[in-house]
Amino acid sequence: MSPMKLCVPGDKLCSAEDCIPGTGVYLRHGYIYSSLAGYVLRKNEGEELPVISVVRETETQLLPDVGAIVTCKVTSINPRFAKVHILYVGSTPLKDRFRGTIRKEDVRATEKDKVETYKSFRPGDIVLAKVISLGDVQSNYLLTTAENELGVVVAHSEAGAQMVPISWCEMQCPLTHAKEFRKVARVQPEYLQA
Repeated sequence: MSPMKLCVPGDKLCSAEDCIPGTGVYLRHGYIYSSLAGYVLRKNEGEELPVISVVRETETQLLPDVGAIVTCKVTSINPRFAKVHILYVGSTPLKDRFRGTIRKEDVRATEKDKVETYKSFRPGDIVLAKVISLGDVQSNYLLTTAENELGVVVAHSEAGAQMVPISWCEMQCPLTHAKEFRKVARVQPEYLQA
C-alpha cells in the first residue's frame, strides 16, 4: 500500500471531471481543492467516479459500544449516581472525552436497594465498568459495575497513598491503616502486570 498523500488548505487535488468532491474539499473553477491540512483519501462508493476527501488522521476514532469494558475516572458523586469520564475502551486510550453515569441501581447485582453511592466510589477513583446504553450529545453513557470483575481498581486515601483492597467492599490505606468503603473490582490475573 502506498503512503497517503499529505496536503494543506488550497492544494489543487484534481479536476472535477476525475472525482466527486467529498468532505474536507471544495470545488472552484472546475478543480477540487483541499480545505483542510491532512491526508488525501479516494474512495469508490459505487459511483462511476471516485469520491475525493481530505481527512485529518488516518485512524478512526474508537467509540464506547454497548457491552464494552471501559476504564473511567470518577469526577463527582451524589446519592443517586456517580459521574465519570471514560478514559479507555478495553486497552485503547480515547482521544476525545466521553462522559458516563453509574446509577445507584447499577453499582452491584445484589441488594440494589441498599447501595450507597458514597460507599462505592469517591471522586478520583479509577473504575472498570461495562457500557449498558449509548449516550448522545445531551446525555452520558450509562455504565454498570454489577459484576465481580467490575468496580474500583485504583483509589487513593485521604493521606494520598494508593489503597489496597482487603475485601469486595473495602480498601485500606497502607500508611494510616484507615479503611474506606468501595465497590472493589476483582481484577483478573491476565490484567495484572508484574
